[in-house]
Amino acid sequence: MFLEKLVPGTEIETLHIERKAVLNREDVQGWLKTIAGFSNAEGGVFFIGVEDSSNKLIGFSRKAADSERNFFNNQVNEHIFPRPDMKIGFIRYENKGKELFVIRVDVFESPVKPVILKFKNVPAIYMRRNGFTNGATYEEIIQMSIQSRKMQFDITDSDTDYERKHFKKLFLFYAERNNGKELTDKALSSIGFFTKNKKLKNGALLFSDTYTDVKTQVQCSVFSGFNKGSERIITINKFNGNIIDSIFYITEFVRQRMNHSFIKLPAGHKNIDSYPERALFEGAVNALAHRDYFLDGTQIQVDMFKDRLEISSPGSFFQGEKSAKTYDLSNIISKRRNELICAILVKCKLMEAAGTGFDKIIQEYKNADEKHKPFIYSASDHFTLVLPDLTFEAGIKSGEIPAAIEFFPPKSMSEYDEKILSYCFGIRRKAGEIAAFLNLADSTYFRKNILDNLVRQNYLIKTKTGNTHFYLTNKTRVTKIDNTV
Repeated sequence: MFLEKLVPGTEIETLHIERKAVLNREDVQGWLKTIAGFSNAEGGVFFIGVEDSSNKLIGFSRKAADSERNFFNNQVNEHIFPRPDMKIGFIRYENKGKELFVIRVDVFESPVKPVILKFKNVPAIYMRRNGFTNGATYEEIIQMSIQSRKMQFDITDSDTDYERKHFKKLFLFYAERNNGKELTDKALSSIGFFTKNKKLKNGALLFSDTYTDVKTQVQCSVFSGFNKGSERIITINKFNGNIIDSIFYITEFVRQRMNHSFIKLPAGHKNIDSYPERALFEGAVNALAHRDYFLDGTQIQVDMFKDRLEISSPGSFFQGEKSAKTYDLSNIISKRRNELICAILVKCKLMEAAGTGFDKIIQEYKNADEKHKPFIYSASDHFTLVLPDLTFEAGIKSGEIPAAIEFFPPKSMSEYDEKILSYCFGIRRKAGEIAAFLNLADSTYFRKNILDNLVRQNYLIKTKTGNTHFYLTNKTRVTKIDNTV
């Protein structure tokens, strides 16, 4: 039996159609590039369970089809960014009385280009042309970038219909912040909350009452000391909810666990919290408003240490560039990554249109000494706001903030190398500390395949004291970016 009997018009492989009998486990990149190429071109259909050369149906049993689908999904999630817009389904048929399935994957043209295939930490851009998938040309890459440079996750269309009853929390909160006024559909339409056909934008979905997907996931942790690696974790909580609930979850988590103190005055005393309430609130709002929602598999990280609070959000704050400590927050130009999300937060008076959140944080810390000044640092994939604990007299302990670095990529580079070299820059670290910093298990694989790979190529210097190995970044191979303001 042949595919065209089930799906007419599939007799030959074209620009929009490709087939595989099975997904090759030994050459995952070989078929993943087709999915990326479809996304960068006009989309296409990818059949699994069909012989490529003859169009003959191979098929899978029900269990095998489900397993093949899961493998496909996992590999796409791990290697293609942003995740392609796809629809995966099964085509059932019978052969000699046996139930079999073909997997059909409809891949749609991505609104955000270029879609990148990252395999063994090497990024590549592919394009589908004339029934074949090849590397994109320089001109094609430029054109893709021009077409999608203004595209934001929150203003892309979803398949979900707008129904007012699904946003009761948003409307109630708006009324509380606006003297009982109603947030009308007309007002929502004016900011692009939904399309003319009443389909919600993806940013609007993040405000629905029942939203619990991973896009807004927050992980809040409390550590007993100054870093993640060598200190005991007191608390670690995860929360999934809509944007407004997430903001208040962060602030409440910190408020319930921070320290309180006071200073004596000539006429009484003044109460001091670890973190000024307005600064904490602005930090939480900033994290949800400006995170990169295209980065799947990531979360907002809220970490409380003995001397500071760190709020980390996926996506570089400085448009992909790394930056060391930046104390001069008032001079950071506010560039919104998510226009619709910010517009909703402005209407609810959680943000100001002028983007003065950082100014308010500085104002809250205006009487603090140099050891207690808030700052931001940024890597290529996240930015972090650091609020010093005002009740910890010694201020922030030096050396606990990862350095911003530059280096020529090592062979067989892993996704963790930059963070390891940054974390170990200037400070010897134990393997257990490094693993904990990365939220990984301190396994034999981690030591031999990740740490020792950097040691063998002289990016890390490995020393031994007693029975314990320590790792230190080699400053002859790695350079610190010294742009502290």
